[in-house]
Amino acid sequence: MIQISDLSLMRGNKTLLHETNAVLYPGHKAGLIGANGCGKSSLFGLIRGELHPEQGECNIPKDWQVVSVAQETPAVDRSALDYVIDGDKLYRRLQAELEEAESAHEGVKIAALHGQLEHAGAYDIESRAATILAGLGFDNQAISRPVTAFSGGWRMRLNLAQALLCHSDLLLLDEPTNHLDLDAVIWLEKWLQRYTGTLLLISHDKSFLDSTVNEIISVEHQQLISYTGNYDAFERQRAERLRLQNLQFQKQQDKIAHLESFINRFGAKASKAKQAQSRVKQLEKMETLLPALAASQFNFEFFMPPKLPNPLVKMEHVQLGYDDTIILEKLHLNLVPGSRIGLLGRNGAGKSTLIKLLAGEKQPMKGIYETSAGLRIGYFAQHQLEYLRADDSAMDHLQRLDPKATEQGMRDYLGGFGFKGDDALGRVAPMSGGEKARLVLALTVYQKPNLLLLDEPTNHLDLDMRHALNMALQGFEGAMVLISHDRFLLSSVCDDFYLVDNQQVTMFDGDLDDYRDWLLKSERDKQSTDKQTSDKKEPKLDRKNIKRLEAEFRQATQPLRKTVQAQEKKMAELESKLDVIEQKMADPEIYDIDRKAELKVLLADQASCKMAQEEAEMLWLDAQEQIEAKQAAFDTEVAG
Repeated sequence: MIQISDLSLMRGNKTLLHETNAVLYPGHKAGLIGANGCGKSSLFGLIRGELHPEQGECNIPKDWQVVSVAQETPAVDRSALDYVIDGDKLYRRLQAELEEAESAHEGVKIAALHGQLEHAGAYDIESRAATILAGLGFDNQAISRPVTAFSGGWRMRLNLAQALLCHSDLLLLDEPTNHLDLDAVIWLEKWLQRYTGTLLLISHDKSFLDSTVNEIISVEHQQLISYTGNYDAFERQRAERLRLQNLQFQKQQDKIAHLESFINRFGAKASKAKQAQSRVKQLEKMETLLPALAASQFNFEFFMPPKLPNPLVKMEHVQLGYDDTIILEKLHLNLVPGSRIGLLGRNGAGKSTLIKLLAGEKQPMKGIYETSAGLRIGYFAQHQLEYLRADDSAMDHLQRLDPKATEQGMRDYLGGFGFKGDDALGRVAPMSGGEKARLVLALTVYQKPNLLLLDEPTNHLDLDMRHALNMALQGFEGAMVLISHDRFLLSSVCDDFYLVDNQQVTMFDGDLDDYRDWLLKSERDKQSTDKQTSDKKEPKLDRKNIKRLEAEFRQATQPLRKTVQAQEKKMAELESKLDVIEQKMADPEIYDIDRKAELKVLLADQASCKMAQEEAEMLWLDAQEQIEAKQAAFDTEVAG
């Protein structure tokens, strides 16, 4: 397990963590959350051995393989597939040693290396790498393209694929969804659910955290506070903890007031001097509790647009594309005040192309495209962060939009986006990605748009800022079109979803769970079609032989089906037991010092259940895969 003891960590003159403690048990999947700049990434650097604490310890088992996503991608001509496989250093080393042994005709060493390669998963490494790349959005042609052909965001996907391919006992993921679209996020979510190692995940995506972690470690006031369960459970537990903390704080304030009143009344009286001095010492020794500050530092709302023409945009038979390549056609879409549309669709289907048309960055190839007088567009996309002037401040950018604005008015406005005091006067150049995104959002909101176009607006934003944006969008009165991999934001602010697929944009009849099911079904249909296309058309077996094969199949798979049933029953029992344990651990009183022994028993039971659950899942999965393999062989023989 990972044991953090009395740890203090600084970056420069800033204290990030102070004498804090935490434990992460093997096999647990923990989300590491907290405001930008609180020390999450620095803690990752400490775990990787890149940073050292000012005091305390962070102990990790010596035999653990720690894997994280590389932040830099070399500009190499290696294919995407080879580059991802290069991330498995052990495989590449054994491969090189085998080539040397074969050249030297060392038979014993060759045999030993083949055994090591098999243990390292060498014989299916290409198929595993291709599967991961496909899940992250790379098609069959893309995996053969050189790394130099990909943009920065796609290169980060390659680095993520490297990390997922490697064997790891501890996997560190720092905002892995930032460069992914919704389809890839859903795939990664499923992959992490099957991951059997220990996971420490930094993310500001509530839905992603809910689906992938069973523990939250929150950085609060330079401390690491652990909460059992996913992000939803964390919010409930933290709300109760803050309520109790506020009650305790108020009690302490009342006692302080009482002591101070006694000192002020009797401090000068000889008969009461001793008691007054006792109260002074008591007051000095009293540990001052911090009030629970649950309020976010971000607070803003959209202004009422000067005009709300109806419709804002009208499209009929619109065709979009690049040069001679058609991306979308036969578009029929009217945007009116109050339209709140979320765009769904695979990567490359044309979602961003449609947004660029609405933003005026692209022109239609054909069709009717009309905008109303008084249309005011607010457009947020990641590439706009590059257009900020590096040497100017947030105040400078806002002043250019409104030269008549007062300094105090601009300060008050920027303060709602987290630019308080001197932060509003600092240069853009050293700002983090999150700070730049907040500034672009501030400039977008200030222009009082009546058509809001948001292309992945939550990238780099922390949970507090995402919440503030969510609340602000609830009150927006114009039309909105949103592309996002943040399902919580999509489901909270969109009234309608439109599917961009097969060069068409159509209303999607369903919610985000239905969209996930649609993706899975589409993938199954594609695999089925590919199989049918590749199968040779040969005469089928007669009915008598088919019945014989069916009987043989049932007999061969009977033990496996019994295993599946037994493990399903076991998983259900363990799930029920875990529910009971986690209900007990959701009780704030269980964390009282006098119930420490009870908490340790619960934690041990929880860890034991989870390990048994994972073992049952692996046995179930292994049996299920064997059944599927036998089923495929049976289907092939019958069809053959």
